[in-house]
Amino acid sequence: STNKVSNAKKKDLLDPKAYQFLKEYINNPSPVGFETSGQKIWLNYLTQYVDTTFSDPYGTAVGVINPDAPFKVVIEAHADEISWFVNYVSDQGLIYLKRNGGVDHQIAPSMRVWIHGKKGPVKAVFGWPAIHTRLSNPEQKEPQPKVDNLTLDCGARSKKEVEALGIHIGSAVTYEEGFDELANNFIIGRAFDNRVGGFMIAEVARILKENKKKLPFGLYIVNAVQEEIGLRGAEMIVRRLKPDLAIITDVTHDTQSPMYNKKEQGDLKCGNGPVICYGPAVQNNVRDFIIDVAESKEIKIQRQAVSRSTGTDTDSFAYANDGCPSVLISIPLRYMHTTVEMLHKS
Repeated sequence: STNKVSNAKKKDLLDPKAYQFLKEYINNPSPVGFETSGQKIWLNYLTQYVDTTFSDPYGTAVGVINPDAPFKVVIEAHADEISWFVNYVSDQGLIYLKRNGGVDHQIAPSMRVWIHGKKGPVKAVFGWPAIHTRLSNPEQKEPQPKVDNLTLDCGARSKKEVEALGIHIGSAVTYEEGFDELANNFIIGRAFDNRVGGFMIAEVARILKENKKKLPFGLYIVNAVQEEIGLRGAEMIVRRLKPDLAIITDVTHDTQSPMYNKKEQGDLKCGNGPVICYGPAVQNNVRDFIIDVAESKEIKIQRQAVSRSTGTDTDSFAYANDGCPSVLISIPLRYMHTTVEMLHKS
């Protein structure tokens, strides 16, 4: 009983240096297709714990332990975050956008953003009409935010002034909000989907190194790009690596939040342990092995079922090459694809 309590306390604590890395990693913008700066932070942290590193032409980053071993095991996360593209600039200097991944237009009004132009980041805001203009005509239907009526205001009052700031068509746009802590061991930030996975797989390498553990196989720690637009980074790297086994990490929905249907989404909760997925892409023997390990180590887990695809990089790994036995371990997350994604430290 005493040992269980002691172990529970250890699990609630994060290594201070690792926690600092997580904060820096979350606060750094890494939009889909422009993940380079985040990958540099991740590799800089990981390099001290692995034998070698490399990246592919589109920026997926890999750290390897035992690179000469014939049997290859992948642990994987995705590095990219949802964002916007500058799509059109009006004569008045207002900036219209196009989605880059599944970014939610409904949360945009009054948000602060960074526009990543050729002269560096430029601050801007999503403007929205004042409530006074809507209250004055109660018969009129309230306008709803849509991609075609949302505009960014960066302080420029002409197209020429926008261009002078280095903003151009195709500039990526990310939300400004970053890491913070809430009560009861909850933390929030942009892009915990899925930098929490990138953090976790890097921690595997750290813990192996610090405990001087020797592995009987090659471990490939993979941080893939472009998941948010179709699992593309995973699709590329799995063909290159040809792994024998893959353990994918991502986030899933905490269904205790309002407006979730547990009959459809399952009964999942932050802090109740990682979620083991059941679905066609998940190889049954490997999944059951992981569950057996969790039970033997008294690690609390939750279970989730998916109908067809997992919607994660698991699908790209499972069906690649001649088939790669793959499993998915997910972390419950509140408010996915917002700027206040929330998870529990444990």
